[in-house]
Amino acid sequence: MITILYFARFREKLGLAQEQLELPARGDVDVQTVLDLLAARGGVWADLFECERGVLAAINQEMVSRESSVYEGDELALFPPVTGG
Repeated sequence: MITILYFARFREKLGLAQEQLELPARGDVDVQTVLDLLAARGGVWADLFECERGVLAAINQEMVSRESSVYEGDELALFPPVTGG
């Protein structure tokens, strides 16, 4: 089980700040696998997480790529990129 934290517009659109997610029983799970699981819920979940860009991730408060492994007990934070100008 991992804890997923949602920030900014993800939190607003989903109406929740965090949740617990059971990881698939198979071996290595990466951030992209988690995003695919979330997107498979359909609706707003697919709109937010079924994209090539637009999602930044941190595992245990360290920025990571989509190929980074996620392990039992990890905290995965998901948030949209921030732009400024």
